[in-house]
Amino acid sequence: QVQLVESGGGLVQSGGSLRLSCAASGISLDRYAIGWFRQAPGKEREGVSCISSSGDVQHYLDSVKGRVTISKDNTKNTVYLQMNSQKLEDTAVYYCATDLLPGCTGYGNPRYVGVDRWGKGTLVTVSS
Repeated sequence: QVQLVESGGGLVQSGGSLRLSCAASGISLDRYAIGWFRQAPGKEREGVSCISSSGDVQHYLDSVKGRVTISKDNTKNTVYLQMNSQKLEDTAVYYCATDLLPGCTGYGNPRYVGVDRWGKGTLVTVSS
């Protein structure tokens, strides 16, 4: 059974940093891609970044490019999202998810329905 558990969210001041973690069980991250998504209050969910089974990285939001780094530790079966220079508009629930495929194709498309294994999310609140 696939399980994804996010952690690391919380309250951070504007300009600060946070590192989110996504611990996976039931799958091996050297075989499957993991994506980070976020959903802000009153807005649709959007893809943030994805890391493939081989470690290739894709970023989907112009608003976070240069401020986020996605990485993983296969030995810990965990994916990380390092977020720097946080802005008020980064406030959202952050989710990790997978479509159980090795690549990141589709993760940036909001109409892609292949991603069907989701964590419960972790809330990030950026304050001024």
